[in-house]
Amino acid sequence: MKSVDPERAKLPFGGITVLLGGDFRQILPVITEGERAEIVSACITRSRLWSICKIFLLTRNMRIKEGRSAEEVQELIKFAKWVLDAGDGNLLPPPPPTDGNVYAEDEILIPTEFCDFSSANSIDKMVESTFPNFIANCRDPSYLSERAILTPTNQTVSHLNIVIVDKLPGESVSYYSVDSAEEFGGSDDDLKSAFPLEYLNSLFVPGMPPHELKLKVGVVVMLMRNLNQTLGLCNGTRMIVTKTLKFCVECEVISGAFIGTRHFIPRMELCPSDSRLPYKLVRKQMPLQICYAMTINKAQGQSLQNVGLYLPKSVFTHGQFYVAISRVTSPQGLRIFVDSEGGEPTNITKNVVYKEIFYALPYK
Repeated sequence: MKSVDPERAKLPFGGITVLLGGDFRQILPVITEGERAEIVSACITRSRLWSICKIFLLTRNMRIKEGRSAEEVQELIKFAKWVLDAGDGNLLPPPPPTDGNVYAEDEILIPTEFCDFSSANSIDKMVESTFPNFIANCRDPSYLSERAILTPTNQTVSHLNIVIVDKLPGESVSYYSVDSAEEFGGSDDDLKSAFPLEYLNSLFVPGMPPHELKLKVGVVVMLMRNLNQTLGLCNGTRMIVTKTLKFCVECEVISGAFIGTRHFIPRMELCPSDSRLPYKLVRKQMPLQICYAMTINKAQGQSLQNVGLYLPKSVFTHGQFYVAISRVTSPQGLRIFVDSEGGEPTNITKNVVYKEIFYALPYK
């Protein structure tokens, strides 16, 4: 770019226009075991480049559907404002409890229209609410592509998905990974004695498929790697399993521009992008994970008609509650299942917002 204009050598990126898109109400950069200050410091607003950025604001919620009547329009406007207030950390705290206890700093009161206190928050209750008539529609791509259960942790997601897959008709097929450890400082004998194969198989690393992947025909899965962007096989693509073969599975894309296309997903060698292990874990497995339930972090970018938000424990970082409730296209599609410390259903939970991240933004 210096050959085009010598003055461009003084500008960042050679004077080329760079577009950065994002919402600071959503989840911030993930810092492993990072404190609040470290997470905020990793944001672009703390970069020296931020002072030369020109900021454009988007003001219309494109995810929420247009209302068909004046009452429905007002309801959607009210819901959109509630979602934005959650992202800004402006939701009102619950009233003082009568037993003399004190609520935590970030706790909020969820409107009762999104909760159900008639019975305990069981998995069957959540499945029936999010996936009504599940058995009759378990092979319908359009039905499956617009529904999901969201929850904060991978452990809860894994448990929910196993229970839901067991409800499907048909026999499950287990695909086992081939695990190995590389880049270990000791000898091969030290490696085998220190990290036996059974230990490597037991590891559950975020962002990688499990050692035993149980699948059935009709199971909804999500791709965990970019395989071929020209065919729509990107990280986060939702698909339905159509065939379970010996060394691979055939899947049909159920969302996005390439909906209806079918692809074979083989085993491949996968390595965690960020791991605290003292060696490099190599897992040869299909890059798939079952996604009837998914983590709130993984749900970023998804648009769904029915969302069941399951909070056995409150969210733990900035923007998680906002991301979860902003996935839906209408307030009728949102159901929130919150458990108190005693395991009883409640409508009081945390909404963690780091308000200092908004200081450098014009709409604050």
